[in-house]
Amino acid sequence: MLTIYALLIGCALDLLFGDPPNIPHIVVGIGRLIALFERLVRRALPETPKGELWGGVILVVLTLVASVLPVWAALHLLGLVHPLARLALEALLCWQCLAARCLADAGYNVYRELIKPDLDAARREVGCIVGRDTSVLDEKGVTRATVETIAENTSDGVVAPLIFMAIGGAALGVMYKAVNTMDSMVGYKNDRYLYFGRAAARLDDAFNFIPSRVSRLLMIPASLILRLDARGALRIFLRDRKKHLSPNSAQTESAAAGALGVQLGGSNVYFGKLVQKPTIGDALRPIEPADILRTRRLMYCTSALALLLCILIRGSIHIWL
Repeated sequence: MLTIYALLIGCALDLLFGDPPNIPHIVVGIGRLIALFERLVRRALPETPKGELWGGVILVVLTLVASVLPVWAALHLLGLVHPLARLALEALLCWQCLAARCLADAGYNVYRELIKPDLDAARREVGCIVGRDTSVLDEKGVTRATVETIAENTSDGVVAPLIFMAIGGAALGVMYKAVNTMDSMVGYKNDRYLYFGRAAARLDDAFNFIPSRVSRLLMIPASLILRLDARGALRIFLRDRKKHLSPNSAQTESAAAGALGVQLGGSNVYFGKLVQKPTIGDALRPIEPADILRTRRLMYCTSALALLLCILIRGSIHIWL
């Protein structure tokens, strides 16, 4: 039952404080490990497709061992000292594995600049949370990018960590964040990471396969609760859930597009190259900055439903074990 308490405390801390810059963050530490291991592995292996493929596999193994083993050991040792000591560390780790407040704040920063209006500032803000070239985006493009990011990261940043922590506590949550951080750092299809980042990208796809689909299903009742278009969310996700290069990203983006009645997706510039993408949803109306606020509420409501589901999952594990 301690894991349920840690999860609840972690969610409360995330909602209250987000990611304060003056507190050391485990994801930052994982990112530094990934950068270090990448340098070491690249020096040791040849710069050939085969060498980089194996290098990517080694990077994944090193990162997971170095991230998860110390966390598991610390939780185990503190549990031997006193259950409350373990609870304190596990709650802190659960907090740092979640990104609901951080995601919501990032979205609001873009919205605030759009309504001033200050398009250049809005482009800078959205550039902090997306990988595409934001310098060419107009107001609708900035809004669309923000809505897409909040919708996609409802799964990656909140629901997926909740599910992993409900199953295996903070240690499994840290494992998920390590995989997700590797994908965000090396999982690109460009010249540098086409082979080296493939293992991390494939593992991230596997880890997010179930959470992304749970998230899309929870978005439908969340849309109903928020008086958005729940029927549209169901219709568009059934139709457009596979319209993305990633097997997971369009799951939540399609549900969000249907709930809002707007069109997402389409082609964008990444690292100087135009990437053709299909559109998601129907343009029943033009997208507008207020859709960022609607998507934030949808993310929060979906996350709350996911938390209830995870408490049930963890409670069931506790009963059976």
